[in-house]
Amino acid sequence: MTLATALGAAAQQRPDTFADLVDQVADSVVNITTNTSVATASAGPNRGNPLEDFFEEFRRRNSPDGAPQERPRRRGSALGSGFVISEDGYIVTNNHVIENADEILIEFYSGGELPAEVVGTDPNTDIALLKVEPEEPLPFVPFGDSDVMRTGDWVMAMGNPLGQGFSVSAGIVSARERELSGAYDDYIQTDAAINRGNSGGPLFNMDGEVIGVNTAILSPTGGSIGIGFAMSSNVVTQVVGQLREYGETRRGWLGVRIQDVDPELAEALGLETARGALITDVPEGPAKEAGIEPRDVILSFDGIEIEDTRELVRTVGNAPVGEAVRVTVFRDGETQTLRVTLGRREDAERAVPASMDGEGDEPSEQELLGMTVSTLTDELREQLGLDADASGLVVSDIDPDSSAYEKGLRAGDLIEEAGQVRVSTITELTERVEEAREAGQKSFLLLIRRAGDARFVALSLEDAETE
Repeated sequence: MTLATALGAAAQQRPDTFADLVDQVADSVVNITTNTSVATASAGPNRGNPLEDFFEEFRRRNSPDGAPQERPRRRGSALGSGFVISEDGYIVTNNHVIENADEILIEFYSGGELPAEVVGTDPNTDIALLKVEPEEPLPFVPFGDSDVMRTGDWVMAMGNPLGQGFSVSAGIVSARERELSGAYDDYIQTDAAINRGNSGGPLFNMDGEVIGVNTAILSPTGGSIGIGFAMSSNVVTQVVGQLREYGETRRGWLGVRIQDVDPELAEALGLETARGALITDVPEGPAKEAGIEPRDVILSFDGIEIEDTRELVRTVGNAPVGEAVRVTVFRDGETQTLRVTLGRREDAERAVPASMDGEGDEPSEQELLGMTVSTLTDELREQLGLDADASGLVVSDIDPDSSAYEKGLRAGDLIEEAGQVRVSTITELTERVEEAREAGQKSFLLLIRRAGDARFVALSLEDAETE
């Protein structure tokens, strides 16, 4: 009886029609047409063809000053969707819908049209904010809380699929927190039909609130197969707020290089569980000024527990620039809390890696842990493109059947630390390995650098012998 009642209640929540919801929100959804001027007959795969050379000379002879005439240009157009978020004419869409457009025309559900200007864009989340100048207040829709959406909840998409004009499709939330390719991705997956032209349109909950911006589909044919992705509203609202206030994004910047903590790294570092973000490098920046060091594991940031690097990147990016936040790190078997004043990521995109100290010794070579390691010489520095002040040991060869190879080490890698201590000689490396064995450790931590990027690798010490 109880089960039947529960099923009946669930059935009552299922909408009989979406018509009332469409009537509620339709006037706020817009079609977007963009025009772009592109050069035609530009030098392409036939460049050097005698006929092309002939016509180029023909254009030159007919030019008043003998110079090549400007190539003709043609107009290209594209279609997309968007939605109004304020009565004074702010409109949200995808960045890829309006990117490089010379003209943007907004068509409203009522049939009216207005030109739009770009307020700001964020390619990282593929969001753009536009502005029109209406004569009267526009109908608009509010954002909802995407975090409260559950897998299985009903949703409705509205937009301009394949240029067919205003169209509605409905489905459910298929999954949440999907990541496609960006550091700040937080997509809602839905089976509501989304096709080309739906990009930038809203994904509504049953209260008429926007809980996502339709952005991408997964399809071998280019058409909807029921796997669509909408950037979650909790990401969009923050981006839109910054674009509206500053015309650009202002994301927090910590100034570290990081990697995920796997079980072997956790064991080597003394962590009880494999979680957090392991610091591999600390260039000049906010983190270094606050005392954060390589090998620290960030466990929480501004009161938010950090499970992996993706969560740290998103959390830091959402944090306010210029404000001090508390960062809890695991270091040498203990936790400590540091205060970091965040910089702005957009100002630090070209941060220079921290330089290394120390110099190499006389050449020598030894096989160890499935690797052949050599001391760093000036000749090796030049061959590997390393800075003059780089230090460590070079992996000159590696056994493809070894644990080191399986963990991703390759010839040419630079070993900077072993057992959390800097090494520059074979003796120092072998001593660190023996100390780890005597301490009963099952794995051994190396800090390696490849093409300027640093990362930690935990190698198994079981059955490994020095030679």
